[in-house]
Amino acid sequence: MEITKGEYERLARFRRALRRFLRFSELEARKENLTPQHHQMMLAIKGMPERDWATIGELAEALQLHHNAVVQLVDRAEALELVERVPDQQDRRVVKVVLTPNGIDKLNRLTTLHRDELRRLREELVAALTEETADDTHP
Repeated sequence: MEITKGEYERLARFRRALRRFLRFSELEARKENLTPQHHQMMLAIKGMPERDWATIGELAEALQLHHNAVVQLVDRAEALELVERVPDQQDRRVVKVVLTPNGIDKLNRLTTLHRDELRRLREELVAALTEETADDTHP
């Protein structure tokens, strides 16, 4: 099946909106003196289903990074007092990475800004995914 001009236009529009959101996210993280990776890691921790902690392995999967890279990221975040490592009480082999009060404050501020930006971009993103044009039937 051939790709229509309208499909190219929608994909380009979606990618522009997505990139604008990612750029917004990077800039806001830096305003909080965080790297975008630290912000994403903190969001991954807080966003874990039914709990507010994550293991290094879970963070590696969520961030799509190698285990060693996540260990270094957590080390740097600990130095910034964003997270701390806490041994699990039931299984001492498990180390939980949890947000500190400082990390929670920064994440709350960033999440409020991101929620507002997503609401602003919602219409554009939805339109880019669902809008059909007359060109959709002509390559």
